[in-house]
Amino acid sequence: MMEKYYLFVGLAFVSEVIGTVSGFGSSILFVPIASLFFDFKAVLGITAVFHIFSNLSKITLFREGIDKQIAVKLGVPAVAFVLAGAWLTTFLPTELLTLLMNLGLMVLSCYLLFNFNKTVKQTNFNLCAGGASSGLLAGLTGTGGAVRGITLAAFQLPKAVFIATSALIDLGVDSSRAVVYVSNGYFKAAYLILIPFLIGISIAGSYIGKLILNRTSETAFRYMVLTTIIGISLAQMIKMIL
Repeated sequence: MMEKYYLFVGLAFVSEVIGTVSGFGSSILFVPIASLFFDFKAVLGITAVFHIFSNLSKITLFREGIDKQIAVKLGVPAVAFVLAGAWLTTFLPTELLTLLMNLGLMVLSCYLLFNFNKTVKQTNFNLCAGGASSGLLAGLTGTGGAVRGITLAAFQLPKAVFIATSALIDLGVDSSRAVVYVSNGYFKAAYLILIPFLIGISIAGSYIGKLILNRTSETAFRYMVLTTIIGISLAQMIKMIL
């Protein structure tokens, strides 16, 4: 059992570094990694708890970039809809939803990649719609950061603003769904041993990610966001179809 946890912790650290560098958090990598070791509902619970620590680390390291206006307009709908999504996991089959989500993310990422200089207006509707979509998918599938990443990438935000604002929103989303998951037994007492490791991973992974980003241009950062989403979405769809 401990060997299983050591391998899991090592892979989780890699996902945290990549998640910080790519700008939308580690969940899009952490969820498929965790699914190799735990059942689906346990993955949801562990992911939510881990990301509370992860987001607190990013908020601390990138706090100068927080945009409170975007955080409120994107974050309030996200928190509201993540509760609905988390509740729906007890009724709906999530595999089809996950497949459709990955297909949609890949199409949107390709569009933004080939229309790199086009931006989406930061209207209240666009912010609320992006927040609601990311929150609902986070509750249903365990990862909504890519949807939020697409929204923030379309606005062409500076990387510090992108990461800090996304982490602040994610903190509200993960705190909300963690309550639902834990109360429904998704995070079992046996997993408490992971908490010190998850805290250490979140701090170290976020710090190393920031060091890498300090040497990365804004343009390269946006390319990394979009290509990472395309690659992972494609890999997830292939895995599910096969």
